[in-house]
Formats: sequence, C-alpha cells, structure tokens
Amino acid sequence: MSDTIVIGSALGAGLNPDQTQRVYRAVLEAFARPGTVQTLPRTDFPAALLPALALADLETGTHVLEEQQDWTSVLAVATGAPATPLETAKYVTALRPPTATEFGSVATGTALSPESAATVVCAVDAVDDGIPVRLAGPGIESEIAFAPAGFDPALWEVRRHLVAEFPSGVDLLLAGPDGSLVGIPRTTVVTTGKDN
Repeated sequence: MSDTIVIGSALGAGLNPDQTQRVYRAVLEAFARPGTVQTLPRTDFPAALLPALALADLETGTHVLEEQQDWTSVLAVATGAPATPLETAKYVTALRPPTATEFGSVATGTALSPESAATVVCAVDAVDDGIPVRLAGPGIESEIAFAPAGFDPALWEVRRHLVAEFPSGVDLLLAGPDGSLVGIPRTTVVTTGKDN
C-alpha cells in the first residue's frame, strides 16, 4: 500500500480506543523501564507517529519532521492538536533522522515548568543491532546496553546538553518500523563508547 493511499484512508481517522490504550501503556512502560523494548500496536500509521496520535490533544503543540508525506495534516485532523514550531512543540515526531541542530532546538522546559519540555519520538531502523550505548539511572537496576540502529550517535551528545539542568530536559522515544519502542527519559544517563 502506498503512502498516499495510507494517508488518504487515515485522514480524519485516528487510533481507536483500544489502540490508544495500548500505545499509552507502551509509552508508560518505556519510560518506567528505560532501555527495555515495549511493543506498539500495528496500524496503518508509522510506528513513530503513534505516541503523538494517542497522547496529543487540542492544547498540545506537535511538530513532525518528515520528508514527502503529509503526516502533519493527518496528526492535526486525527487529534485536533495544533502544528507548532519545533522549538515550542510538546510532541516532536521525527519520521526522518533529525539533524543535531533540530534535535538541539526542542523545548526543554524550565526548573519551574519542566512539564513544558518536549517528548521527542524518533523513527529508527531497529531498536537493536546498532551502535551500543549504556544506560543507567532510575528504573534501571544497574546498567544496561542498548544499540539502536539508524540513530545518529552524535545526537547522544546533543541530548546530554538538553538534560544537563534537571528537572528540565527532554524525554526520548525510539520507535522501530515493527512497533518496537524504547524510552529514554531525561533522568537516564547515556554513556557512549567515546565516554570511556
């Protein structure tokens, strides 16, 4: 099925209540247990778009980094959420690899308003078989390895700056095309090979 057909059939129709609940649970589990793989339901939407489809609403600004398809319009019609500039969006969905500049421009909130920070959802080739990093922090018993494929390793350094002033920061979700989902909240410490 072509992207044009999928978009045409999806326009105006978001997730059903069961799908929404399953996405919500997967996102909660992903953030509660960083680095562990959760599963999103299968739909006609790109997997990385599901968190915004399930969680965005009329008061939630969204921004989609995409190439040719118009998933921004689909998201707006399906949720009522307004499309906003990258710098102010609550949900940023990267259906294409974000640049370091784009990733570094997302909202981090403030010490007094950490809830205004962005949740960034990046589409990756897979949540394993890539360049490994180590994760530590709340929700992780000691330390675990995680190796997303198709996620630019340079973005880990950008993320380090974005989360440097907790409680502000960004929460990150990586979604594979098969619906695999991994969460990396702002409280998680990511160590790359070059940090050794």
